[in-house]
Amino acid sequence: KVPVLILSFFQHALNSGIRRYHVAPVLCQRAKVAMSHFEPNEHINYEKLEKNINIVRKRLDRPLTLSEKIVYGHLDDPAKQEIERGKTYLRLRPDRVAMQDATAQMAMLQFISSGLPKVAVPSTIHCDHLIEAQSGGEKDLRRAKDINQEVYNFLATAGAKYGVGFWKPGSGIIHQIILENYAYPGVMLIGTDSHTPNGGGLGGVCIGVGGADAVDVMAGIPWELKCPKVIGVKLTGKLSGWSSPKDVILKVAGILTVKGGTGAIIEYHGPGVDSISCTGMATICNMGAEIGATTSIFPYNARMKKYLGKTGRADIAALADEFQQHLVPDAGCQYDQVIEINLSELKPHINGPFTPDLAHPVSDIGAVAEKEGWPVDIRVGLIGSCTNSSYEDMGRSAAVAKQALAHGLKCKSKFTITPGSEQIRATIERDGYAQILRDVGGLVLANACGPCIGQWDRKDIKKGEKNTIVTSYNRNFTGRNDANPETHAFVTSPEIVTALSIAGTLKFNPETDYLTGADGKKFKLEAPDADELPKLEFDPGQDTYQYPPKDGSGQHVDVSPTSQRLQLLEPFDKWDGKDLEDMLILIKVKGKCTTDHISAAGPWLKFRGHLDNISNNLLIGAINIENGKANSVRNALTQEFGPVPDTARYYKKMGVKWAVIGDENYGEGSSREHAALEPRHLGGRVIITKSFARIHETNLKKQGLLPLTFADPADYNKIHPVDKLSIVGLADFAPGKPLKCIIKHPNGSQETIMLNHTFNESQIEWFQAGSALNRMKELQQKSS
Repeated sequence: KVPVLILSFFQHALNSGIRRYHVAPVLCQRAKVAMSHFEPNEHINYEKLEKNINIVRKRLDRPLTLSEKIVYGHLDDPAKQEIERGKTYLRLRPDRVAMQDATAQMAMLQFISSGLPKVAVPSTIHCDHLIEAQSGGEKDLRRAKDINQEVYNFLATAGAKYGVGFWKPGSGIIHQIILENYAYPGVMLIGTDSHTPNGGGLGGVCIGVGGADAVDVMAGIPWELKCPKVIGVKLTGKLSGWSSPKDVILKVAGILTVKGGTGAIIEYHGPGVDSISCTGMATICNMGAEIGATTSIFPYNARMKKYLGKTGRADIAALADEFQQHLVPDAGCQYDQVIEINLSELKPHINGPFTPDLAHPVSDIGAVAEKEGWPVDIRVGLIGSCTNSSYEDMGRSAAVAKQALAHGLKCKSKFTITPGSEQIRATIERDGYAQILRDVGGLVLANACGPCIGQWDRKDIKKGEKNTIVTSYNRNFTGRNDANPETHAFVTSPEIVTALSIAGTLKFNPETDYLTGADGKKFKLEAPDADELPKLEFDPGQDTYQYPPKDGSGQHVDVSPTSQRLQLLEPFDKWDGKDLEDMLILIKVKGKCTTDHISAAGPWLKFRGHLDNISNNLLIGAINIENGKANSVRNALTQEFGPVPDTARYYKKMGVKWAVIGDENYGEGSSREHAALEPRHLGGRVIITKSFARIHETNLKKQGLLPLTFADPADYNKIHPVDKLSIVGLADFAPGKPLKCIIKHPNGSQETIMLNHTFNESQIEWFQAGSALNRMKELQQKSS
């Protein structure tokens, strides 16, 4: 009877002259909750998410996975959108955009060329990629600010003019900043970095994209994504001892390999989920990029609620509690594939070298390394990065270091620590973790990506020297961290990195092996234990955020025509309506070809805003099948061998179109769209492979190139570097219709093969217009 009495009271109050009191939101409408502290006027819209989910659920008439709820909940037209997992293209409305400084340059240059006055959704720029690790955090940061002043000024002023928030250098790594401030359960966020899925640790669908995709969203245009399949990973049991969240994804990578997640969202579920901290879930989602997954996600739970509360977002947690049914999978939902992992049986893992899916139990790696001839002595151990730089990670590493110090030991290997954010740095300094890690021999680097992306001025070895490093990073391709192809890089958890760095060898298993203390006595390291969140509140450290002004129209953005770092973009040429005939083959790539091979990072990062300059690194890391060498290809017009970029420039100068032939999973790794912009800029037209990584294939389409795959993978062997290729039938280019390729051999003979593609109608229009940006401008002109 009580609810009836309450209702009667309110009716009486409203119908009489009694003073009208404010009625709580739960009785009328829910209170609005801001998406972040930095955007108080941008609110979380769970009501729309709920409405869209209900429309789609009624249409599909089946239980939905969590991934489907959030993805379909952001459909532009949920009532009419064709939905078939792995088949149809979805038109989506993401909630926000995030860009790191290396990719933001090109994204903002493209946005500027679009002619639009302001971004349509909340967007941020994060300065984390351009800080080189050299001598320590403060010195390295000062040096980076000096060297990159022109780029930082461009990004800051462009952000101010177009309404984009700007996180200054030293603020931290983009993904940690997003987790601390912008990710929340049910959000759809796209970021111009392949490890954007880190936000799945807070129950969001966070997807890595190229800059052109970011421009679409910032322009208010529906964003296209092929309807992802959903791979379920059921977790049972409970993590304990030396096993950590990192071991979950290292194990999954070993199962699925670097391309096993392509076109799918990895959705973790099951009773084991609750034994993992929120930041641990983020670690798992982050490294899901290494298996080609569209993204990864965990269901909303108490661990996320705890993290939201500790990062000052209890109001978001309270709202998520009300909508929790939409932030977890439906009972009985169906996955396209299911993997089950018992966390109670999961052992510490270490993956590598040269690929993140070569998984080994830590107990086996010493013997495997000796058998394979890999160096067992560890030269450097590196912890941190966007994958493992949380308070819990630093605490567990410090717990290991503290035991060594108690026995008079320090690291035998060099040891570096990269805090994920200014907030993490300040908090681990306050709570003593940073000092413990220094005392054991560690060097605390800047709050930035650093060695993880090759921003490492390494001095302890010479290039070409065979050596081993162990990291808590996510990626370990050849030359990735230090540009040395002989560096054997292994990825594992921060606590295992710390233990191995103390021992100095891959032959040490902390679960069973003993160390010898300074007193000559043997001791065994105990499994580390640490708080997942600080007992006190987080220390925010220095204020490193620049709010965009309410009106930035008067802001000037300066790009000097003589700059070597920045270059305004010129539109790519439109398709001429003809078939692509007699194309030369720039290179036929042998084996793995990541975006690091196509457009190297490290010292080349300084040219990310200058397309012509950075094009001088085009495919310099790819192995030419003709001679087994990197950056050495035959110029078909002169018959001389030379660097790949020089040869491409020569063909362009002579007006000759060219193609690239690739192997499996071409373009895996980073989301960098420069790997698509560069071949287009230097005259490339077609990339033909056995298969593509998702982001790179989309980036190629966006820039007006034709990414095509062999209908019969064995046809890869029919094409030789000295052949000429013609793609015919482009006048009838249509979705689902293969294209014909005529191979012309030097002896005059010809072969015809069929090539598949994944273009839909609007993507074909990108090709015809010369690029997606050209097509956007065409549509703007038609509507004006």
